[in-house]
Amino acid sequence: MEIKNKIKESGLIQMDLSDFKPMHSIIGFDMSERLHKGLVLKEKEFRQWLKDHDWSQYKSKAVYIHCSVDAIVPTWAYMLVMSNLQEVSEMAVVGSKTDLEKKLIEQKIHDLDVSDFKDERVIIKGCSDISVPEFAMSELVRFLQSHAKSIMYGEPCSTVPIYKKKKP
Repeated sequence: MEIKNKIKESGLIQMDLSDFKPMHSIIGFDMSERLHKGLVLKEKEFRQWLKDHDWSQYKSKAVYIHCSVDAIVPTWAYMLVMSNLQEVSEMAVVGSKTDLEKKLIEQKIHDLDVSDFKDERVIIKGCSDISVPEFAMSELVRFLQSHAKSIMYGEPCSTVPIYKKKKP
């Protein structure tokens, strides 16, 4: 007797959140390290530091720019750092490590070919070691809903319906 994989034959598209896990090396750029006496940013010194800084350490990395202390950092300072990182980093954001991870996940989701999901039944598997699963799942729903026939959560043997296209 031949064993059949009914799930494979069902035509369901299974999506594993781990496929959207950022694979980039992630590094932080802390503006507090550039503050004079831990309080204020001096423009002339900061611009010289930016000019002399070895930016190659950020090559092909994803960078989050933040300030770990409670200080007022002028907006232009973040802009200058971003401008320098644009030339070497894979991706850079102002915010937390989580903000960066969300942006990387969003980028991977938006790289999907939506035609692969046109009128298809999609299952988003729930178990993964991705750092922000709620964000990844919600972003997948937002991205796929206008294309898919239905979207479910869980495992093929036990799904929770999330969306079903209404019949015209």
